[in-house]
Amino acid sequence: MSKPVHCDVLVIGSGVAGMAAALKAASRGLNVIVAEKEQYFGGTTAISAGWAWVPGNKQGLEQGDTREEAETYLRSLAPETFNTAGVRDFLDTVPEAISFFENETEVKFTYPEKAPDYKMDLPGAKLSGRAILPQDVDARVLGDKRLLMQPYMSSYTVFGYMPQVGPDINEFFHVNQSVKSFVYVAKKLLRTWADAARYRRPVLRSNGNALMTRMVKSADDLGVRLWNSSPALSLTRDDAGTITGAVLGGDHAASVEARLGVILAAGGFSGNKELRKQYFPHDPDGDDHFTPTVGHGGDAATLAISAGGHIDNSVFSVGSWAPVTVFKYLNGKERLFPHLRAIGLPGLIAVDRHGKRFGNEALSYHDFGGTMIEHNKDENKTFGYVIGDAKTMHKYGIGYAKPWPMPRGYFYKTGYLVKGDTLAELAGKLGIDAAGLEATVSGFNPAAERGEDPAFGRGSTLYNHFRGDMEHKPNPNLAPVGKGPFYAAKIQMGDLGTFAGIGVNERSEVTTEEGTAVPGLIAVGAAAVSVFGGGYPGYGSHIGPALVFGYRAGRDIAKLAADRGIVRGAGV
Repeated sequence: MSKPVHCDVLVIGSGVAGMAAALKAASRGLNVIVAEKEQYFGGTTAISAGWAWVPGNKQGLEQGDTREEAETYLRSLAPETFNTAGVRDFLDTVPEAISFFENETEVKFTYPEKAPDYKMDLPGAKLSGRAILPQDVDARVLGDKRLLMQPYMSSYTVFGYMPQVGPDINEFFHVNQSVKSFVYVAKKLLRTWADAARYRRPVLRSNGNALMTRMVKSADDLGVRLWNSSPALSLTRDDAGTITGAVLGGDHAASVEARLGVILAAGGFSGNKELRKQYFPHDPDGDDHFTPTVGHGGDAATLAISAGGHIDNSVFSVGSWAPVTVFKYLNGKERLFPHLRAIGLPGLIAVDRHGKRFGNEALSYHDFGGTMIEHNKDENKTFGYVIGDAKTMHKYGIGYAKPWPMPRGYFYKTGYLVKGDTLAELAGKLGIDAAGLEATVSGFNPAAERGEDPAFGRGSTLYNHFRGDMEHKPNPNLAPVGKGPFYAAKIQMGDLGTFAGIGVNERSEVTTEEGTAVPGLIAVGAAAVSVFGGGYPGYGSHIGPALVFGYRAGRDIAKLAADRGIVRGAGV
């Protein structure tokens, strides 16, 4: 290994939390290295929708959203695990952090007219003003580095284009029903394909990919050393037990000495079988969970534990759940499709192995996922099926399986989609109870025709409606399951990250089981325990806290440098 490399701050992980910390620290003159294990920068953020849940932003304040309402809502979400100090620090810092990113970096946000909180039935919930999303960006601002950005999850794009939640995706839902929508979608796809042919990838980046492209551009401008394919193998410490850096492998193999500390921002542990067996109740054997996340292999947790830290699982939910379909591309490679948007569309229902519905399909993916776990707790494995009739398949498709006029042979061959001319035939192919499925559909349909769901209240909140088809009457979420043929996709349990995580104190310092800080070691983002106590308030419930606490970590470490008289840039 080469001689030691020196810096002020070593950030392990290049998702939103790590980049937020790096940007703030570098903006104050500190010498920062970001070490990313993967080939690409951006982590799970880069394949996400990119929203950030940040109450107290300028839009919310203009609309009269108050701090008291935000606190009330968060407390109602997870009352037994409400983190008073953490929520206080989060809400204190939102205006400062968002102002920094928008005014001192290339990061720019848009403020949607509607972005309802996930639990609109709870006190303090709001229809808008809390969730924001990044502005699109042309990736050519990065020059050759644009090819080092994490690509979109291919199964979640529409022929290479990544639609945004809201008006954009609504046009895609209506592409085969409206000339206006068809023209809109055609322009998006033609631009995507033309750019991919010319530049090897589409250059217009949206959603979380836009956020990470903007952050990497800002870091590059600030002189941050960005090292990909460089996993952190171990932490180093001095005789007093202070963390002094890390040993890296891969393309930048070296011992890195970081005189102000190390920031762990390498994601959660949902990709780590052994940690899942220990902390995920539904996955005791490590084979009943399928994560679409990038880099959440538990590296940060393993490093923290090696330094005396611990996993804090004192949260309402240990993960942010997302039902997924597991299938294989024609080349045999396994792929996942996270069902984040469309289970609540009219004409679709979700049933268990007995053919029975088990929850409100228009809940958030996290809440529906939690319902699915609870419903299957006494069963062998956690799974269910999303089912739709011919009209629904023609109009909307089912997740990854696209609607008319797309041919369906590919979806059958990959194992994503199953078809039956009758409900009984479909049930037979799925191996579920045919009589139970037929009874469920016959019981569901009359009320659905009226726009009602007496069993589970589907379509009863504005958030439910936001997940449906706003043009469908009388209820955006409900229609009968009518005439065959019928179609189904199996759903199993996945996640968007972990809410259990490295235990930290109010300064995001890693702590021991006894609560003592591990000097020189900080954890932020999905690597750290959730500030929301395991609750999932709305769009961007990972990215919002990651932005804010990443920013705080960079700010605090810059203040430490100033206190030691070693900061070279402007004051903090």
